[in-house]
Amino acid sequence: MRSKCDKSAVELSMGILNKLPNSVRYPSHKEWQLLKKLPKWWLLGTLLFAAPIMYTWWQQGDLLAQNLERTSLFLGLLFTFWFFIGALMIGLLVIIIMKGPGYVADPYYLPKEDKSLEINPPDH
Repeated sequence: MRSKCDKSAVELSMGILNKLPNSVRYPSHKEWQLLKKLPKWWLLGTLLFAAPIMYTWWQQGDLLAQNLERTSLFLGLLFTFWFFIGALMIGLLVIIIMKGPGYVADPYYLPKEDKSLEINPPDH
C-alpha cells in the first residue's frame, strides 16, 4: 500500500507539459516532407559550394596563395547556404510544434479582485 508521500511524488513527476483537454491537432501537410529532405539538400548544397574550393586545394595545394577572391566567394556561399538550411529547419520545427496538440505547464491562478484599487472615472 502506498503512502501519501508516494502519491505526491508521483504527481510532481508528471512531466513538464501536460496536454490540454479537447485540444485540436491540425493535419500536417508539407512540413514533414520538407524536413525529411533537408539532410539530402544540405549534403548536395555543401558538395556544390565546396567542390570549387576542394578542386583548387587539390590542384594547387594552397588556398590562400592563389584565387583568394574565388575561395572567399565560395566559402561565403557555403556558410550562407548552411544558415539558410538551419533557418528553414527551425521554421519547419516551429510549424510542426504549432500544429500539434495544445500543452499547458503550471496553471496561473489570478489573485482575488480588489474593487477598492480601481480608479473611478470622473463624471462629466
